[in-house]
Parts: sequence; structure tokens; C-alpha cells
Amino acid sequence: MTDGLLDFARRRFHESLRSRLWSVRDGIPSNSDRSNQASVHIGRAFAGAVGATADLPRLGGSAAGSEFERCVAGFLGDAMASLAHLHAGGLRILKGSAISNFEQYAHLSALEEVAAANPELAAALGSDYTIKPDVVVVRSPEAEERINLDGRVVSNESARLAPLRRANNPDDLLHASISCKWTIRSDRTQNSRAEALNLLRNRKGRAPHVIVVTAEPLPSRLASIAMGTGDIDCTYHVALHELEHAVAASRWDDAREMLGIMIKGKRLRDISDLPLDLCI
Repeated sequence: MTDGLLDFARRRFHESLRSRLWSVRDGIPSNSDRSNQASVHIGRAFAGAVGATADLPRLGGSAAGSEFERCVAGFLGDAMASLAHLHAGGLRILKGSAISNFEQYAHLSALEEVAAANPELAAALGSDYTIKPDVVVVRSPEAEERINLDGRVVSNESARLAPLRRANNPDDLLHASISCKWTIRSDRTQNSRAEALNLLRNRKGRAPHVIVVTAEPLPSRLASIAMGTGDIDCTYHVALHELEHAVAASRWDDAREMLGIMIKGKRLRDISDLPLDLCI
């Protein structure tokens, strides 16, 4: 069968990961926990399956995170360009943009200004509501000409509050918030969940997609972010098919069972599923 555009985009994504992040040094994959035998064993088979064999310098946590964010943003920009016929409006991929820049969360800017002038209020509110997701997918509001392209849809008497209408709202709409985790540790899990709850609780209007993308090889750690409902839509793995083969060939039965539960339970998907899911 002929490869599709998402197959090519996925391969380019893996190539960017291999050139910047994904490597095996002294027998330890760059996304494995060297103190965990299962993580190293599965990670080594996993790295071999995706061709990550180069001996690259291992980047520190923040540097690796920034590179991973760039790779994810690049993949989405690449993949979404071929799906314009499936999603309404032009979706754009951005990095490092605070949620207060978007229509659903614009009120947080005013709240931040008030808190800055009132130390007692600032202490009561904290600062967790002013988050800046790793990668965001945004949609611009539509002009009257586009809304009325096939006939008169809106007038001065109707749809006067709908944020999709540029006449009502100048701000972009947050379509998706993507948390990028090269690896998963307990503190990073809590960070992603806290951001997700913030996005859901503080919005005015439609909730954006809330997504985690990771290259973590250990199913038990994937489960710490993928299992459960109510905050994160779904977790996407950079190479789920290859991870399945690596786990199936390992001696850890619990890892195979856990990975199967997450996939069958629709809590874990491959990165190639994400662009289509963002069209919903």
C-alpha cells in the first residue's frame, strides 16, 4: 500500500528526533531512566525499532524539553497543512503563548493586573492560572465575508456575541493545548494535570483540546498520565507502534498488560492520530 502524507510526516518527525534527541549512549537510550532496568531494556529495543542508534550528547531536562517542543510543533505544522480540507478555518501552531492571549482566557489578563496591584489578592489567587502551554493550536475569528460566503448567514441583529465572528471578538481562539514531555516522572505528570485542570476551570466558552505528547518508553509511567478521565483528552506517543513491539518482546508481562489497557481503553494513541483528532 502506498504511504500517506501522515506516514511521511511521522518519518520526518522521527528523523528530527533522532538528529536532536533520540540516541543511545553507553547502552542507555536518551529517553530511558538509567536507574530502572525495565526502562533501559524496553527503551533500548524501542530505540532500535525507530533507528535511534547515534551517540549524541544527552541534553539536560530543560534543553531536551525545548527541543522536543520544537519537534512536536514542526510535526504538527507539517501534518496539519495536508488536512485543511477537514478542519474548519485555518489552524496555526504556536509555541510559548500564554493562554491569556486567547478569547476563552482573555479575562485572566485583567485578573493578573488586579492581582499585581493587590498583594493580598495575589497571595490568595496564586499564579497558576497564567500558564503558558508548550505548544498551542489556534484559530482566528472569521470575517463577515467568509461567514456569509454562500449567502447571508449573519447580520447586525444576529450572532452578536459569538466569538468566532471577528466583528465581536478580535482575539484568536485556543483550539488545543499540548503538553510535551520527552520523558515522564511524577513531578512532570502533576504539572500536566494541573495545567489541564486550569484550562478547564478558568475558561469562558468552549474548552480546547487538552493533550499530552511523550516519548516515555515505560508503560507504568505512561499510565500515570494516560489513565483516568476528566482532565486530559488523550496522551499521544511519538512511536506507539514501535513501542508495542518493544514491550511485546520484553519479559515484563505487567508492562504488556498495562500498555494494552491504555490502548484498548482509548487513553493512548500514536502521534499520527493526533492531526486527525485535532480536526474534530
